[in-house]
Amino acid sequence: MTSSPCLRVSFDRIWRSAALALMSSLALSGGAVAADSYPDKPLRMIVPFSPGGTGDIAGRLMANKLAEGLGQSVYVENRGGAGSIIGTDSGAKAAPDGYTLTITNGAAITTAPLIGQKLAYKPMDDFIHVFLIGSFPNMLVVRADHPAKTLAQFIDFARKEPKGVSWGSAGVGSAGFLAGELLQRQAKFRMVHVPYKGTGPAVTDLVGGTLGAMLTSPAVAAAQISSGKLRALAVSSATRLQEYPDVPTMNEQFPGAVGDAWFGISVPAKTPQPVVERLRSELVKVIERPDVRAQLQQAGLHPMGLGPREFEKFLKQETTKWVAVLKDVKITAE
Repeated sequence: MTSSPCLRVSFDRIWRSAALALMSSLALSGGAVAADSYPDKPLRMIVPFSPGGTGDIAGRLMANKLAEGLGQSVYVENRGGAGSIIGTDSGAKAAPDGYTLTITNGAAITTAPLIGQKLAYKPMDDFIHVFLIGSFPNMLVVRADHPAKTLAQFIDFARKEPKGVSWGSAGVGSAGFLAGELLQRQAKFRMVHVPYKGTGPAVTDLVGGTLGAMLTSPAVAAAQISSGKLRALAVSSATRLQEYPDVPTMNEQFPGAVGDAWFGISVPAKTPQPVVERLRSELVKVIERPDVRAQLQQAGLHPMGLGPREFEKFLKQETTKWVAVLKDVKITAE
């Protein structure tokens, strides 16, 4: 006796539905197992900067405290070079298993593509941006004996200088560079940019008198300011810094001149969602600790603690802002 075509079709549908349900159940249970067993070995955090800078300080602090929550060591690997591009590229190409984290920043994620930088990775497609650690402003500094005592006086001085005022940054695309270009755009004046491979040489030239001004993080300039060798004229944050209450913001005189830099933690795309959520959860616990927040602030960072959705929204806003600035000044990669 043979079954009817209708019965066979019905049986096939039932079989396929059962098979799909079983596959979904196995996938979900596999994800749960992965989340429950993760991590079962040490993690690596790539810091795409040389040791000692703000990004390195933030990376090591987060790695040390994250290790406590995960129950596994998180060792830091410094891979500096090419304005953080080399280390970021390495992080993008790591296995998507949650065991390689990368400290990401604006230069490598949001602005590099806008200045024509050739990248071997796609900043938004090759990463899941898990956690925005915090932001920090840049500070316009000059020698202590500079005739300008205020931002307005400095801009007036720069406009009258026949050969232009030279100003330094850690290179095209760096946080200081972007803050400087934003100030010039909002204040409608121009300076002569001198790119450096790091902030150290630029500070040396500024103190020595061969450079007219510099945009850098307050943490980098702090020692020279306290020793009386440099003078701070303005900061790129939305509000004045607690450590420098007498230094005005650029935004006070030129609305819109807010250009903070940032550091985040990202993992390769296709990292399992349960693993991403575990990392996010632990990182939230880390940044809520008073001792961590205090140490970040001491390093010049304003703690933010945004998760993947908010982080992605932040990155889109950053890209939109810098598209206008970089287009206006026709910036291209060095």
